[in-house]
Amino acid sequence: MDDLDRAILNVLRRDARTPYTEIADRVGTSEGTVRNRVDRMSEDGIIERFTVTTRTGNVKAMVETSVDMNVDTSEVSSTLAEWEEVDFVWQVSGEEDIVLIVDCVDTRAVNELISRARELPEVEGTKTRLILDERLG
Repeated sequence: MDDLDRAILNVLRRDARTPYTEIADRVGTSEGTVRNRVDRMSEDGIIERFTVTTRTGNVKAMVETSVDMNVDTSEVSSTLAEWEEVDFVWQVSGEEDIVLIVDCVDTRAVNELISRARELPEVEGTKTRLILDERLG
């Protein structure tokens, strides 16, 4: 990846639907170059997916999860990533091992998700923070 790839990614992070012509104007290259770069980054796995961020009125939360020391954290992360309410799964350093960003219809649904996570035999505990406001940075 070079500086041009990074500039293209910065535009796409803010709005994945930005037309290639607009990206090209903003980063100072041609539409064809942007298209080729995005295709290559997608094929190489640098761009994993294009996603939508919504303001649905749902309850968003960060669920910090700790797992047993002898557990493959990647396997647990993959399981959690399959859950419909989970937007992001991050493996992190610190007290907790995995952080989930979830989008649920209400606090009851957040609580049900936490209970489901705690029922997994690999999970030792959770800490939850409701997301009160979110800004694109």
